[in-house]
Amino acid sequence: MLSYITWNVDPEIFSLGPLSIRWYGLLFALGFVLGQRILSKIYVAEGRTEKDVDIITLYMIIGTVLGARLGHCLFYEPEYYLSNPIEILKIWEGGLASHGATVGILLALYLFARKYQFNYLWVLDRIVIVVALGGALIRLGNLMNSEIIGKVTDVPWAFKFVRNHEIINGVAANLQPRHPAQLYESISTFILFLLTYWLWSKRKALTPNGSIFGFFVVVLFTLRFLYEFLKENQVNKEDYLLQTIGMNIGQLLSVPLVIIGIIIWVRAYKNPKTGYAAK
Repeated sequence: MLSYITWNVDPEIFSLGPLSIRWYGLLFALGFVLGQRILSKIYVAEGRTEKDVDIITLYMIIGTVLGARLGHCLFYEPEYYLSNPIEILKIWEGGLASHGATVGILLALYLFARKYQFNYLWVLDRIVIVVALGGALIRLGNLMNSEIIGKVTDVPWAFKFVRNHEIINGVAANLQPRHPAQLYESISTFILFLLTYWLWSKRKALTPNGSIFGFFVVVLFTLRFLYEFLKENQVNKEDYLLQTIGMNIGQLLSVPLVIIGIIIWVRAYKNPKTGYAAK
């Protein structure tokens, strides 16, 4: 049996002078491209147009990028970024947070639904399908970057992240086999994509507005809470949080989202409404 898998993938696909194409950027963009095509199929099947999808995609891109970047800056390193606000703009240097992306998407889609007279929960039910697919691709991008690594483990499928280590006194340190936490999240989020698409495709007549969204949020952030036990903390202050409240930042932010998902899920079936029209 394997004792570990050596992971030494170059995060850069190729470069032309100062321009470089990275796996993370390609997978991030691919999420929007595939998501737009799937969402077009969904909207057309329910009597809407591809123009609606073009508009909502623009809202999604802006909400995702701004939310994910601001979320990272304010949730994980507020002291640094508030003291150096110009650094917030340097998104190419990395630093995106999925919880921030969630808030950004929710706000952006609220503005979209209000302006174009859509039922907000109906919009969320459809968008989480493609969000799940995009999330799976983004976590795969994290794997290609050898970032958001897991804790040391002896499971036979552990990854040794060759590119994520320190050089101490001329010797490579921190090269112990670790949980491929990015891969765990990518696979489970892809399965969540398949489940939510199946719910829409086969059971949408039985799923009131908000039910798919509530299901998605509960499952996604419950898994996120659990996966955090297998991941290394991303910033030093998370060690302090673990010692004082027993949770890191990712877990602390996941709890209220799970609660919100449960409330929306229950209310969807207690007061069922269907259809895309605002009401």
